[in-house]
Amino acid sequence: MEEVVVRCYSGRTYAERPLSFSWRGEEVAVEEVLAEWREPAGPAFRVRTCRGDFTLSYQEKADRWWLRLPSLPAGSGPEPDPAGDPPGCPC
Repeated sequence: MEEVVVRCYSGRTYAERPLSFSWRGEEVAVEEVLAEWREPAGPAFRVRTCRGDFTLSYQEKADRWWLRLPSLPAGSGPEPDPAGDPPGCPC
């Protein structure tokens, strides 16, 4: 897991929906929220970006966001690569 800075939509409550996050020196836009759930520490989101799919978790008491890279089954392809742009990636 990596600590990240997340910009999110906050309407009725904080962290209702992530909009983008800073990761390894780059601002990555969230294209779609694939799933959301509540963990003991706070809300979590599975998001799709031009860099791949990630999990963002917010720890409410610590006021920190964490990013988890996807764990892929063996042979299913590479993890998102922050060094190279996928074709058509607007990031």
